[in-house]
Amino acid sequence: MSAIELLKPTTALLPSYVSALMTGWSPDNVRREVAAREQLRAIEVDAQAFVDGLDDPTASGGPIPLPDGSTVARLPSIVRWIWDGDVSGAIGFRWQTGTAELPPNVPGHIGFSVVPWKRGNGYARQALNLMLGEARLQGLSYVELTVDPENIASQRVIAACDGVLIERFRKTAAYGFAESLRFRIELDR
Repeated sequence: MSAIELLKPTTALLPSYVSALMTGWSPDNVRREVAAREQLRAIEVDAQAFVDGLDDPTASGGPIPLPDGSTVARLPSIVRWIWDGDVSGAIGFRWQTGTAELPPNVPGHIGFSVVPWKRGNGYARQALNLMLGEARLQGLSYVELTVDPENIASQRVIAACDGVLIERFRKTAAYGFAESLRFRIELDR
């Protein structure tokens, strides 16, 4: 298994990221192609502002668009690019200061996506384990991740990182009431 790093996005790494977006990959597992197009446009308009906006631990950025077109207030968040010499994916972490709880419109603390041509190399598991360290630094006792029932690969990644299925539920209206699974990873062990 190749080792990866989680890197803070920079304009120096941007060509590799843009290349991945241009192939049809998206770091957003919910808004997929729409999010990829939005990111490509934002990079074209102001690459530095795009990169800077991916690291927002004070939630100073604008509202977050949901799949139904509505928007919600931004939470503190960071995005790291999964790196093996090229951008191999992205992983994001969002939280509320002082609590492990999330608002109902936020499906989980951590989301990840590996580019299709590098899946199966253990990158998602490594990235998730590394990002759990960031969650501990924020003082969280646990993180929750949601996944579509048919996404067996992500379920296996979460389970490999000690995630436990805690519920099967329907997402809020903004997400079309889609069925989902919620996993929890305890951090205080």
